[in-house]
Amino acid sequence: MFKSYHKLLVSAAVVVSAATSAAVAGDAPASGTYENGKKVIDGGATYPVVKGKTSAYHVNEKAHGKGGFTFGRKPTDNEIKAWDIDVMPDGTGLPEGSGTVEDGDEIYEEKCASCHFDFGAGGAGYPALAKGNAYKNVATLKHQRTDDTVDAPNRVFGSYWPKASTLWWYIKTAMPHPAPLSLTDDEVYALVAYMLYLNEMEIDGELVDDEYELDREKFLKIKMPNEDGFEPNIDGEHALEDVRKYYNDFSNYGNGTRCMKNCFDGEPEIARIQGVGISDYDPPLVTEKSMPAKTGEEVAGKKEYEASCAVCHATDAMGAPAVGDQKAWGAVMEKGIDQVYHNAIHGINAMPPKGGTALSDEKIKEIVDYMINASK
Repeated sequence: MFKSYHKLLVSAAVVVSAATSAAVAGDAPASGTYENGKKVIDGGATYPVVKGKTSAYHVNEKAHGKGGFTFGRKPTDNEIKAWDIDVMPDGTGLPEGSGTVEDGDEIYEEKCASCHFDFGAGGAGYPALAKGNAYKNVATLKHQRTDDTVDAPNRVFGSYWPKASTLWWYIKTAMPHPAPLSLTDDEVYALVAYMLYLNEMEIDGELVDDEYELDREKFLKIKMPNEDGFEPNIDGEHALEDVRKYYNDFSNYGNGTRCMKNCFDGEPEIARIQGVGISDYDPPLVTEKSMPAKTGEEVAGKKEYEASCAVCHATDAMGAPAVGDQKAWGAVMEKGIDQVYHNAIHGINAMPPKGGTALSDEKIKEIVDYMINASK
């Protein structure tokens, strides 16, 4: 969790004592433990079978035989290797490669800007990637908006994320959205360099400027401004045991006392957000509730296109034919309208069936007709 600068006024009531759980379960081990007695630290819970029960419930012990559950099969080494694509803070999984800020700028404009906008500003539901100098913005994370004079925290990559390895891994495996895993390692290094540049960051004391070239050796020297802003510490050889110790020490969160009721003396002090509402609108807010008059007949398919398809077809950045591009749609129409309908409904290349929507076939055809007519 993110470091709290003011302890939360909550009790640790969710932690039920082992004695209470055992009594409820009829001598079964307490919930929230592994069979080896170590506490679960990921929010889950396991319930070992004791005297035919897990907690207060009887179970079919035959389903918990020595072999355990037998659904599926053990993955092969190659299957595990194919999925093992994590990039860790210590450099595990990070390949060799390099890329410049200049190249990253070009790649970003081609494949990223249509969603994240110019210079990573974000918009239309897509997150911002930068808000200027990360070292200055990290201070905003302590802001609590108790009144309208306090700016909101800037939780963007540079000022918020504790490890740069997450950025490399996420770009490589998930971006761009319509074509994940399509970027080369050098392209990923270039995009990461561009993100560092937008956030005005340094590597080993050197400013990442518009001529900077990032490689694996330099990447491993990145120290994020908010690296120590999270707790508990999940790094290191003994990370799991360290996390267990952290959560077993109730002074680290809540009010420091494990309790179920009467956890406070008096009333807790709660900071309430005040004075942030806007009242001086210019022009004043309209209170009329009737629907606006129709200015003309709605073009079939336009509304659905704007809601579900424009993210890829508004420009050619995603590799899809852009609405308005007469040449591109002319090439599409060489296949014949029936084939175009078929591709839109059943998917083609990086485009999923129906663009990933649940619209009917007829509605998809209306959208196709709208895009074709708007591109003549």
